[in-house]
Amino acid sequence: MKVTALLVLAASLLVFSGCDSASNDSPASVAQSQRSGAPAAEIPKTASSKPDQVAGVMSSQPVSLKDADSASVASQAFARKIIRNANLTVEVASAPDSQRKIVSIAESHEGFVVTSEATQKTSEDRTKPEITVNLVVRVPAAQFNQVMEEIRSVGARVLQEKVSGQDVTEEFMDLDARIKNQKALESQFLDIMKRAGKVDDALSVQRQLAEVRTEIEKLEGRRRFLDNQSSLSTINVTLQPPTQIVNTAGFGYSLRSAFADGVDVATNIVLFLIRAILALLPIVVLIGLPAALIAKLGLRVIRRRRPATETAAATASE
Repeated sequence: MKVTALLVLAASLLVFSGCDSASNDSPASVAQSQRSGAPAAEIPKTASSKPDQVAGVMSSQPVSLKDADSASVASQAFARKIIRNANLTVEVASAPDSQRKIVSIAESHEGFVVTSEATQKTSEDRTKPEITVNLVVRVPAAQFNQVMEEIRSVGARVLQEKVSGQDVTEEFMDLDARIKNQKALESQFLDIMKRAGKVDDALSVQRQLAEVRTEIEKLEGRRRFLDNQSSLSTINVTLQPPTQIVNTAGFGYSLRSAFADGVDVATNIVLFLIRAILALLPIVVLIGLPAALIAKLGLRVIRRRRPATETAAATASE
């Protein structure tokens, strides 16, 4: 009976100890411990803790201004400043028609054509001159890929394509920081000039202020240039007619080439003679004619003096 009583007593003690631990781990006891000022590290982590309770505790933590500034800088880091340029050489059937299409493409994407130049070249078929068109197009950076695709589709094939990019984000941020520093220095100089009691001091501060203002304008000009170059991409397009494939291995081609070379040589000789005559004509008119007139007058004088000389000689002989 004593053994049975001891076993019952031990079991009851175990039951009471389990209830006490459960009551200590309950949410009420946790809240009571928090109200009583117990440290958070001493609060036991139980499996019954709910995720929403943990999220509520995390969301209630204060956020410092430094963390907010770092978050804003991290969000601005994605807005990179990249200058994108492209060179395209497209083979087209008609360069003027393709030129009008590219102008329409640029304007439809809020872009514009900076320059447009057409060059005419002579080909073997003199009745059909070849026209090559060079265009410089500027389009928004967001529309760069779309405009490139549409320009490629204008021609039959793309002969040459080159795309380059330059990341100027670091330089842009550096310029922004330097401008802020210079403006802060300008503000300090303005305060000093307001408190200046002497004219010499005011003039010295004014000279320093002018130098700071010049530096600010130079930095702002460079920043505007980088902003313009990165916001608008530049595309250089060359439109040229198809290249004719000529068979140079046949006898007929060799005969035509020899005849064409002979015609070119004869034409060059005739042109040389014409140019020589035209070049010598002023010399003949300005130098030859006066020389001929002088010579003619000299001969007349000599002829007039010759009879007088002969008469004098005959008289002397008598």
